[in-house]
Amino acid sequence: MAAIVRESSAMFDFLKKKPPQPEPGKPQKPAAPAAGGFSPEDLARAFTVHQEEKAARLEAERAEGREAMKGVLGTSLFARSLGGLFSRNPRLDEDLLDEVETALISADMGVPATTEVVERLRKRMKERDFADAAALFRALRNDLLAMLRPVAKPLEIREDARPFVILTVGVNGVGKTTTIGKLARRFQLDGHSLMLAAGDTFRAAAVEQLKIWGERNNVHVVAQGQDADPASVAFDGLQQARARGVDILIADTAGRLHTQQGLMAELGKIRRVLAKLDERAPHEVLMVIDGTTGQNALNQLRQFHAAVKVTGLVVTKLDGTAKGGVVFALAREFGLPIRFIGLGEKPEDLRVFDPEGFVDALLPESLGAG
Repeated sequence: MAAIVRESSAMFDFLKKKPPQPEPGKPQKPAAPAAGGFSPEDLARAFTVHQEEKAARLEAERAEGREAMKGVLGTSLFARSLGGLFSRNPRLDEDLLDEVETALISADMGVPATTEVVERLRKRMKERDFADAAALFRALRNDLLAMLRPVAKPLEIREDARPFVILTVGVNGVGKTTTIGKLARRFQLDGHSLMLAAGDTFRAAAVEQLKIWGERNNVHVVAQGQDADPASVAFDGLQQARARGVDILIADTAGRLHTQQGLMAELGKIRRVLAKLDERAPHEVLMVIDGTTGQNALNQLRQFHAAVKVTGLVVTKLDGTAKGGVVFALAREFGLPIRFIGLGEKPEDLRVFDPEGFVDALLPESLGAG
């Protein structure tokens, strides 16, 4: 088994190619050794080992992620205000609901999402569904989970798209370029080859930063320097990625103020240029959102979604002054998949979004046990 584990990465490229299917009723010749000297049995075993390794890694990451969320989100305003409220064993009355409402709005959940949740709790309280405040707490947890579960959709790299093109967007300062570097590391751990395209040519520092991430991860970065046409960089990146048979291309973009129509036109041009080489590209438009910006994040997403049809979100900087509630507001208003959340500076701090772990970090079940 150990020998197979060592060989599995070397065989991985062969495993991506679907073998020819036998014709019904036609005698089959004995299978010939696969390319590279590996037999079909070797490849099958390597594939099984690779899948087992990936599943074990994802399960370990999920457990680590939940612990990380407890450590980071457990100190947020959301957790402190609501946690403190219920730990005091409050009375089940209108005053309690008013306090819950104030806490949710203060934690950046926004008025529409907060009103929806509180009115549902108020209706159930009037119908005497809750025996005590602990029962209301459990209902609140369930409502928050129900809001997040539909948007918890991990990013899947489609096998029929090679390269799979990810266009990253977002305003300056949200951690977009850093997120690209973390994504590169994650995809490499999954056995994918990739390239990066430095399309944020508005800032020379962004190009250099992406090159540094590329060097750290041993990933080729396509760049043309400051003030180059971002669409040209993206086009060049896709051409090179196709020529090299790369699995994934991640393209950075500029992040000037989202209210500037020039930026939105620029992003639209990038989409059109990529489509000339692959009509389905980009396959994912990933918007990076700073979790500390509160309700401003919703305005940013409206603008970018109108311009480039965002398909997935990354919410970063939840380890800073973020209050945590904006994740619920984003989920309720847009229903877009939340692919990842950022809990810190280290590469492993970019976590797959786990709604159960997220809600439990903010409102541990133990608070409502009494």
